[in-house]
Amino acid sequence: MRDISLHVLDIVENSVKAKARLVSVSFSKEGNALTIVVDDDGCGMSKEMLENVKSPFTTSRTTRKVGMGIPLLTENAQLTGGDVKIESEIGRGTTLTALFYTDHIDCLPLGDLAATVQSLIIANPESPDFDFTAHSERGDGEIDTRQIRALVDPLPLSEPDIISWIGSAANEELVSILGGTNNENFSGT
Repeated sequence: MRDISLHVLDIVENSVKAKARLVSVSFSKEGNALTIVVDDDGCGMSKEMLENVKSPFTTSRTTRKVGMGIPLLTENAQLTGGDVKIESEIGRGTTLTALFYTDHIDCLPLGDLAATVQSLIIANPESPDFDFTAHSERGDGEIDTRQIRALVDPLPLSEPDIISWIGSAANEELVSILGGTNNENFSGT
């Protein structure tokens, strides 16, 4: 993966495949520590799967025998001195926590987080609901599809003007709080 937003896209897609009804993604930047938490109420993982999920040779897919998303996320977090922690229970869902140290030379750039948010909502306009939050010394922000649905009802979230607004709101509510862009590291925020 070339940036953090692509890791987020991959992990949230796992939550969607796990039939989550709500996927909450929080970004918290305290000094040089960026913590990302993806929490879902999907089907969860067995203890055996959870023990092996960081191995590239563990996947729930039947189309191939490798799964690289979580192993690559773990490697990229560890390269910065951080790590990935996963908790899961069958029938209750999964919580993945990734810690990156943004001042480390090996820290990936944030990437296009606004486009990631847009893409996830475009690809899943009906379900699940998404709650994206950001916190840093710059402030707090949130994009919650439940609130957006209440505002735009009866229009669908896939309406082009709504998708355009979601991208702008994600830029304002998330990216501006976290700092960084697709082309730069965000250690100086």
